[in-house]
Amino acid sequence: MTQTSTPSQDVQEMVAQSDTGARNPRGIPGKILWLVPLCWSLFQLWYASPLPFIFNFAVLNDTEARSIHLTFAIFLAFTAYPAMKGSPRDHIPLVDWVLALAGSFSAAYIYLFYTQLAGRSGAPTAPDIVIAVIGMLLLLEATRRALGPPLMVVAAVFLLYTFGGPHMPDVIAHKGASLNKAMSHLWLTTEGVFGVALGVSTSFVFLFVLFGAMLERAGAGAYFIKVAFSLLGHMRGGPAKAAVVASGLSGLVSGSSIANVVTTGTFTIPLMKRVGFPGTKAGAVEVAASTNGQLTPPIMGAAAFLMVEYVGISYVEVIKAALLPALISYIALIYIVHLEACKAGMTGLPRRHTPTIVQSLLSFTGTILGLCIISALVYYGVGWTKDVFGAAATPIVTVALLIVYLALLRISAKYADEGKMEIDAELTEVPDPGPTIKSGLHFLLPIVVLVWCLTVERFSPGLSAFWATVFMIFILLTQRPLIALLSKANNVKEQAKQGFVDLAESLVSGARNMIGIGVATAAAGTVVGVVTLTGIGLVMTDFVEFISGGNILLMLLFTAIISLVLGMGLPTTANYIVVSTLMAPVIVTLGAAHGLIIPLIAVHLFVFYFGILADDTPPVGLAAFAAAAIAKSDPIRTGIQGFTYDIRTAILPFMFIFNTQLLMMGIDSWWHLALTVISAIIAMLIFSAATQGWWFTKNKWWETVLLLVLTFTFFRPGFWWDMIYPAKVLSPGVEIAQITESLNVGQSIELRVGGETLEGNYVEKTVRLPFDDNAVGPEERIASMGLMLVQNDNKMIIDMVEFGSPAEASGLDFDWEIKSIIQDADRPMKEWAFIPAILILVLMALNQKRRARKENISA
Repeated sequence: MTQTSTPSQDVQEMVAQSDTGARNPRGIPGKILWLVPLCWSLFQLWYASPLPFIFNFAVLNDTEARSIHLTFAIFLAFTAYPAMKGSPRDHIPLVDWVLALAGSFSAAYIYLFYTQLAGRSGAPTAPDIVIAVIGMLLLLEATRRALGPPLMVVAAVFLLYTFGGPHMPDVIAHKGASLNKAMSHLWLTTEGVFGVALGVSTSFVFLFVLFGAMLERAGAGAYFIKVAFSLLGHMRGGPAKAAVVASGLSGLVSGSSIANVVTTGTFTIPLMKRVGFPGTKAGAVEVAASTNGQLTPPIMGAAAFLMVEYVGISYVEVIKAALLPALISYIALIYIVHLEACKAGMTGLPRRHTPTIVQSLLSFTGTILGLCIISALVYYGVGWTKDVFGAAATPIVTVALLIVYLALLRISAKYADEGKMEIDAELTEVPDPGPTIKSGLHFLLPIVVLVWCLTVERFSPGLSAFWATVFMIFILLTQRPLIALLSKANNVKEQAKQGFVDLAESLVSGARNMIGIGVATAAAGTVVGVVTLTGIGLVMTDFVEFISGGNILLMLLFTAIISLVLGMGLPTTANYIVVSTLMAPVIVTLGAAHGLIIPLIAVHLFVFYFGILADDTPPVGLAAFAAAAIAKSDPIRTGIQGFTYDIRTAILPFMFIFNTQLLMMGIDSWWHLALTVISAIIAMLIFSAATQGWWFTKNKWWETVLLLVLTFTFFRPGFWWDMIYPAKVLSPGVEIAQITESLNVGQSIELRVGGETLEGNYVEKTVRLPFDDNAVGPEERIASMGLMLVQNDNKMIIDMVEFGSPAEASGLDFDWEIKSIIQDADRPMKEWAFIPAILILVLMALNQKRRARKENISA
């Protein structure tokens, strides 16, 4: 993205050190550092494409691809990242070349000797172990260089735990593992370094990062920022509101909080300061908006793709669950900015042309209606062509897409001058929205392609990203010459050459942005491998239950604190892998033991949210340091202020654990969806007013308390409703047949069960079991859950559990007793609790407005 003002050198250094590597050598080493990332991107595109299967050439299995992926990552970690702060930046020392080649060979070992290793699985030779040890040590060093010491220390501690198990305190002791067993498990199998996390990095994450790099190079990042300023810059505190929206949109093209801060903050922070925001608050707004960029669908942070594998659901389901929390989080941040502006009596930037109210409404509604109509035409129109034209639908849609692209490019060419207008720290007026929006509408098409592939075609995230990236390659190569042609410029040939330069540079920058993620997922895979090798996951359940006393809320607080503490030094992805591996099963297990069924996706999103929040948590929030450097403010105060803004995001995970409707679960109609969305937005807005101490005027202490109570009511109306009407009805276990028969197709049955575990401990827990839609009658339905039951006196005993069934997945075992069946009580809907809450809110608003009028008169 072109900018007239550049970030200060220390900020640029921070971004390079954290994202792409701080080295920039000249000569042959510089060319190697350009060529290797280019080859990495080309390899990833080949691996993701259907071409290997079409030509039956270079067909790789998952393990081989992971090996090559890590080979590139380790090589670039040693060559692109200096060993120390004082190490040279302008050339690569010989020792780094040696370490890069040794680390690369160790990573490539599984690919080079795949057949031999498969033939002696579980019986490694001495050279295997030597290579594994060298590889592990060099991976730790590569991790330290690319990501700093914290993740390296965490991985090293887990490795020490593997070998020192017998010498640990009793609560976490285990029998230990030999060097051969540990290194074989962690390096030569897919249980450790080359596990699921690295697999997701190889299959999904790389292509999404590459897609973002191409969008940025094409100019989409600058376009999104200009659009945000044109729509919001004139409002009260407008630059701050525009910064929030621009940072949210930049989340599409940048998976890094720090890069997001620098990309948008370079000019948003000075503009915020100009309209009246103190440096600390200007930096904090940018930090809060940028860290939340990773929460925003359809392209979320790398950890979101890991959820697909860890939770076992499609990426579309992850997007669906994350959509509402992300939406209300951003709406709340815009409202916080508005309240800050109201408190300080700020104004926005002047508009170039002041539109009438009618023009504003027509412009706004026209834009929204246009987007809705285009979305509807894409979804339903193209869906219709699939039904009518069958296999021919894809080429027809492709031709239609090209026609739309040319039409939008024709529009963009007319407003090319508006698109070239720079938005920088010296901006004196807000650009006109119409021309600004029209100057880059074609940038929306790759996102349409991505969402279409994910939601309608139901392709895997990797294949969806591949086709979206292919379309981005086409845009990079054609947009410059076509715009030059359409605007009748004389430099078509030069623009065509520049298109190829843009493509090559985006391939290189996309790969360099992946170095940290590649080594992070590999190093975090070490932690996962140690957990599976030592069984510490089971120990954690007892440990956390002991600390929390079985209290779900305390357990969630404990998990949040772990995520925040680890996240101070670990990147979001690694933090998510470590904490979700250790804590997600514990929360689900203990929740079930205390009668609360927590969906696994809710727990994983909980960990994901707090991992992201760590980016602005003092004293080590790197995003806050970057923003403070631009704002010339104190980094600790900026981080603290940013975290106070992010409290709105911090309460969301606690709310959606207890009210899964916020994750779009259990919503059975459109009006129910609308009620859920509206109530959640109201809750977040009044929470913002409570935490800012200001609504229409300054809050009194009791108003703040009341606003917090009302926030809780709108987020979780069932808490109060359960006091009046019990939520559940318990029936004895012997009635399971009658109750199962009465269930509608698609419903599941909730059971309270108890029995002895293999360790001889008696446990009780609540489980929810689905039955097959085609099962008829109670016997068939119960059998489809994986249960064989026998009645003994007045007890219903599990006689057998089918392997691979829902019952087995829920941890049920034979000889356990079905103590009771839990059904939803027939009662008025809990949303009736909103009525008194709204009345109280209206009365408070009227009271505050009356006070505000008095204050204005007296002033």
